[in-house]
Amino acid sequence: MYLTFLGTCAGVPSLQRNVTAIALSLPPGGDWLFDCGEATQHQYMRSALKPGKLEKIFITHLHGDHIFGLPGLLTSRSMASISQPLTIYGPPGIKAFVDNALSLSSSWVSFPMEIIEIEAGVVLDDGEYRVTAYPMNHVVPCLGYRIEQHDKPGTLDAARLKADGIPSGPWFQILKQGKTVTLDDGRQIDGTAYLGPAVKGKSVAIFGDTAPAEASLSLARGVDVMVHETTLEAAMAEKANSRGHSTTIQAAQIARDAGAGRLIATHFSSRYGAQDMPRLLAECQSVFTATGLAQDFAVIEI
Repeated sequence: MYLTFLGTCAGVPSLQRNVTAIALSLPPGGDWLFDCGEATQHQYMRSALKPGKLEKIFITHLHGDHIFGLPGLLTSRSMASISQPLTIYGPPGIKAFVDNALSLSSSWVSFPMEIIEIEAGVVLDDGEYRVTAYPMNHVVPCLGYRIEQHDKPGTLDAARLKADGIPSGPWFQILKQGKTVTLDDGRQIDGTAYLGPAVKGKSVAIFGDTAPAEASLSLARGVDVMVHETTLEAAMAEKANSRGHSTTIQAAQIARDAGAGRLIATHFSSRYGAQDMPRLLAECQSVFTATGLAQDFAVIEI
């Protein structure tokens, strides 16, 4: 699993950063996009990502720096004759935004597209991944997303099966799932008895814009990677919180208290340039040492 940061600036783009968009690449090869700020399709062209692999888009909230890139990405995807279905998830209003943008511009999509308006709770569970939305503390309704890969069964001990006189055959695939099979000689074999320890799935928390929120610890509890906005520096906490945003210190405190493996800070105010990044990183690391700062086109393995 990989995160690719396509935009890491808050509110408006800067010369160094585009506005928010984060791609999550999942095995065996599909991509999910979280937010789609203006010019996200341009960022796609400058990255290794391919629009044809995009399967789902999750929108945190309806502020322009998180959704203005949607119409362009959708219509360009159609003009490229991409037929891969696409599902968009977001808070109430996202369907009207997409439908009106396409209608008023006499545009359309040529691929199957579903728009699902959601509230907090489990958004989807396809048996391999579960996505849960949590309410954030912003000036408009906003969600954060927790993405969890289901644990995978342990490997099948073929050597022990052979030693116990169990011949190889198509039933091995059933045993790998931890199920019981009946052999031709009448023996019943319990697959769980021949499986190694389960492989724990990966997890990531992607926060929307938010001041410190009650749901933050539940959203990020024990995740491998936590992505959180750090719009402003610690000394500007009052201003940040009054506008529904967090500071470096506040994001780091959530990561520490939630027991996250790593914190990737993003969504920086355009007032900050490259020369400010070491200072912002130092503020985060004073609370949570396993912190990194996102930059456009950075790729993070989970």
